Formats: sequence, structure tokens, C-alpha cells
Amino acid sequence: MTYRAGVIGTGGIAGMGILGMHDEEAIGNEKIDASHAGGYASTEEIELVAVADVDEAQLATFGEAWDVPPDRRYVGHEAMLAREDLDVVSICTPSFLHHEHTIDAARSAADPAVIWCEKPIASRVSAAEEMIDVCAETDTELIVNHSFRFTDKLQQLEHLINRRDLLGEIQSVSAQYRMELMRNSTHVLDTLVYLLDARAEQVSGYITGENEAIDSLDAAADIDDAGGGGHVVMDDGSFVTVDCTIPRELSSMTLNFIGSEGKLYLNNDDGEWRYWSLEDGEHVEQSLPGINGAWTWEDDYKRSFANAADHIQDVLNGEEANYSPGIEATRSLEIIVAFYVSHYTGSSVSVPLESPLREIPITSW
Repeated sequence: MTYRAGVIGTGGIAGMGILGMHDEEAIGNEKIDASHAGGYASTEEIELVAVADVDEAQLATFGEAWDVPPDRRYVGHEAMLAREDLDVVSICTPSFLHHEHTIDAARSAADPAVIWCEKPIASRVSAAEEMIDVCAETDTELIVNHSFRFTDKLQQLEHLINRRDLLGEIQSVSAQYRMELMRNSTHVLDTLVYLLDARAEQVSGYITGENEAIDSLDAAADIDDAGGGGHVVMDDGSFVTVDCTIPRELSSMTLNFIGSEGKLYLNNDDGEWRYWSLEDGEHVEQSLPGINGAWTWEDDYKRSFANAADHIQDVLNGEEANYSPGIEATRSLEIIVAFYVSHYTGSSVSVPLESPLREIPITSW
């Protein structure tokens, strides 16, 4: 069976490359496999048949690169959703548009069974919640592209921690990743809640007000997204320290877990994963069961889009349950919003956020 896919938004993550991840001369000029379109192209059963964007020049470049016929390149997502019969729709627009485009797709005549939405899920917690509710009402599976969840090693590690009790009761975690919180750090926060299988309960935050995207993306300055971090008490009792204040070239994505039966060090930039079991009061370094080597950007991240598209294919075939649902993607968003609220009010913030706080937008690109 062949499933039909459409893409809303023709920027870097859709298929044309991302600064910092791909060769600068290739970005915007040639197709990039580590993308939504590249993921579809790697599957046996999903075909990219339509694309929409408000930028006609960008739309044409994408269409030519990915062999989408001119009559299936739509100026504006409404036209595509009205004319096409689609099984899956990718939302590859800026985060403040995810809410509108996801709801429009879910309620459209295109009637997709799956929506593959870029991270972060939305710019407001209330928007994320509405996306989840509308997708449930329309029987649409909302899959959020927190890419690390689609890497084999991280899935194996999650199994070891949550099903084989690798670390026992996790008591403390420290995490570091580059700024900005919405554009980049949502990855490390989602990894955190995924591996802990937990939700934030109490948050104290700090916002630097600094970002790199104005220069690297030639973006507008009037955006909230910035470096930041803070302390988070999770609902499993673990205490988490988050530092996402560091520029890209200095950053090294790390997570340190300390549990009642062992400790774990993950450094994804340097390709180093280390594990120690606690034996008779001493930490003894051992290999991670069933995991060869460490997670790397070159191998694991680039494969994550193909893996995600394969997962979507399996969800469409009824062979797998969604393992990156909107309800879990909202957990990282509410931590980010709580960091901002805490910083600007000088207070500790409880999660779930109270109703007025769920309406606060954190604007990004």
C-alpha cells in the first residue's frame, strides 16, 4: 500500500537543510536527507505528493529538489488541505504556527491519519493542549518530532532505565545543552522527561535574554526565545539541574543521572556514554547492556528522520503505538514556560501550570 504525504512549510527541517547541521553552501539549494522529505523518501510505503508554503520562490525550490509536480505545490496550506487526500501531513513551519496548522490539517478535507509536527509542539501550553484535543476528536495521531526519541540507542536506553531498572530510583540529574530554549533545548528537556518517564512538578528558572539565532538565521530580534535553565523537581522525586545558556560552539550536550543502583553519563556531542553500577557501596564501570558505542550526531541524529518516517508507516499500518505523542511533548514545553514565568516573577512555579500561565506564549522561529 502507498500512503500519501504532504508538507506544510518548505524550510530547512522540511528538506532543505539546517544551519549548524549541514554544509552552508547546500542549505536552501539542494535536498537534505535528514529531514521530513528525506524521511518519507527512505520508506517503502510513503510518498511525498504535495507541499505548501506562502513563499513562492522557496516553494518552487523545494518542489524541484524533491520532485513535487508544479500542480501540487500550493501557495498556502489551506489550498493543499482542501484539494489533496493525505494520509500524513508534516508541519514544518515556525513554532508559533504549529497550533494553527495542526488544527487546520486535523479538521481538513485532506483527513490525515497522522500529523508529524516539528518540535517544540507549540509556543503556548494551552495551544499544545488544544492540538492534542482536536487530534483526539478527529482520530488523528499527533507525532511530535523530538528527534532523539527516534534513535535506536535512546530507545534502548529508555528500556533499560524504565523497564529493566538500570539505575534503580533516580535521585538527581544534571543536563546541559546549547541555547535557545525553544529552538534547541526542547531536545534535551524531552530526552529528560522521556528517560525519566516523569513530569515536572516544581520549577525555578533563569533566562539570559541572549540568543544566537538573530545572527545565524538572520532572524528578527523581537523574539522571546533565549538561553536559560534552572532547577526542576520532577513528580518522581528526582531533582534536575538544567543549563541551556551556552553558545553552540562551546556547548556539549550532556546528561548525568544518579540513581540508587548506579549512575550514567551521556555526552552526545563527544560520543561518550558511560555507565557504573553501584556494588557494595562502590561504583563499578560496566558496558551498557545491548548498546554498542555512544549516540552521535553523524550516525544517530541523521538516521532519526528515516526512523521517524518508518515509525509513521508502522503507525499507519497499525503495527506500532505512537511513541512521541503530543501529551509528552507538552511536558518539555511547560518546563520552558515555567522557566520564563519563574525568572520574570522571581518565584517558584508549580506544574501543571495554572490556567492563565498556560496562555503565555514563548515566541521562537
